Amino acid sequence: MQSILELARTDLYTDRSELLQKYSPAQADHLVRLREMVTWFINNPSMKDRQFVDEFRSRTKLSFVTLYADLKTVKSILPGLAETTRDYHRWRYNEMILETYQMAKSRKDTKTMEKAATSYAKYNRIDIEDETAVPYNMIVVQPFVPTMDPTVLGIKPIKNIDERIRKLTAELSDSHPDTQQIEYESADLDLDKIFKENPIDNPSEP
Repeated sequence: MQSILELARTDLYTDRSELLQKYSPAQADHLVRLREMVTWFINNPSMKDRQFVDEFRSRTKLSFVTLYADLKTVKSILPGLAETTRDYHRWRYNEMILETYQMAKSRKDTKTMEKAATSYAKYNRIDIEDETAVPYNMIVVQPFVPTMDPTVLGIKPIKNIDERIRKLTAELSDSHPDTQQIEYESADLDLDKIFKENPIDNPSEP
C-alpha cells in the first residue's frame, strides 16, 4: 500500500472528483488537506512550525499528532515542487478560473461566465483528443543489419567490384609502389618557434 507521501507526489493537484475514483474518501480528503497546507506554506514561507500547526488546528480541529505528521509530509513534498512548478501554476490557474466562474454565476453575469468557461476549456485543451503515449516496452528497436549491398542506399552495384578493386590495386602498385609501403616520418616543424609565447601575452618579459 502506498504512503500518503507517495500519493501526494503524483496526485497533489488532482481534482477531488478524480481522486475519489482512484482512492478511498479518507485518502482523497487527506490529499486535499495536504494541498491546502502546501499552498499555505508557500504563501507563508516565514511562518514557524507551531504557527503552521495552530493555523490548521483552528481550521480542521485535528490533533497535534496528526498535524505534525502532515507538516512532515508537507516538508517532504516542497523540495519536489521546484520540479513541478508548472503543474502547481496550472492547478492555481484552474482554481482561479473556477472561482471567477462561480462569482460571476452568483451575480448572474453570463458574459463573464462564458469567458471563464472558454478560458478553462482552452487552457485544458478539452476540445483536443488525449494523446496516447506509447509504453516503453512497446517501442520496437530498429533491426539494423550490416550489409555490403549498396542497393539499400539506392546505389546501383558495380559488377565484379572485388575483381576491379584487385586489378586497380595491382596497377597502381606497379606505378606507385610507395603507396603500399609508407613509413612514418616526423613532422619537419620547429614547434618551439611556432608556439613561442607572445610578449604581448606576457608583459613581464622584456
